Amino acid sequence: MENRKNAVNASDLSADRSVLSKATKNRKKFIAVLILLLVVISGLVFAGRVIKNETLPKPGPKKLTAAERKAELKKWEASPDGQKFKKWEASPEGKNVHLGAAKLREYIGAFTNMEAVITSLSLPPGSRLGFGVMVRINAVDYIVKFDPEKSQLEQLHRLKVNDKIIIRSHSVSYAPKYSYPIVSAEYVERDGRVIFKRAPRKGGC
Repeated sequence: MENRKNAVNASDLSADRSVLSKATKNRKKFIAVLILLLVVISGLVFAGRVIKNETLPKPGPKKLTAAERKAELKKWEASPDGQKFKKWEASPEGKNVHLGAAKLREYIGAFTNMEAVITSLSLPPGSRLGFGVMVRINAVDYIVKFDPEKSQLEQLHRLKVNDKIIIRSHSVSYAPKYSYPIVSAEYVERDGRVIFKRAPRKGGC
């Protein structure tokens, strides 16, 4: 009788242990699933943030108002560099460069053809304008600088002194370092064939 009672108790304990073991396993599975779910959700949230950051355009530099531009110009003119530039503008060399640039304003503004003759295949010593040539337009000498793609260099390197070319540009500039106005070429023809056309810049025109 005692043996039967002990056997029943042992059976009950074994059953209890089995139930506890199953409950523990189920709890562990539930926790593992919960952790996995949290990891997946966190990953999706992080990926969403990354995609959002990559797709949203970055704000560009703030455009200055007319008053702010005027104030900045006055500030620069009062600086050593500004005073040096104004002194150069008032010099005979500066006035001559200004006059040469002014002669191209009509062509630049309308983006029309300028007939030029190449006078040199190299720029003045110390120039830091990249690839360029010297030309004469209406009896005035100019620096013409290019911003070429690799595929355009071969045609440009074929240019020779005394070649007649057609240039179109949107800008002419000057600096105290250079004794000639600087034309930024955007379109060049030679013998009726296009040999250079400035590629649009990324994110701009």
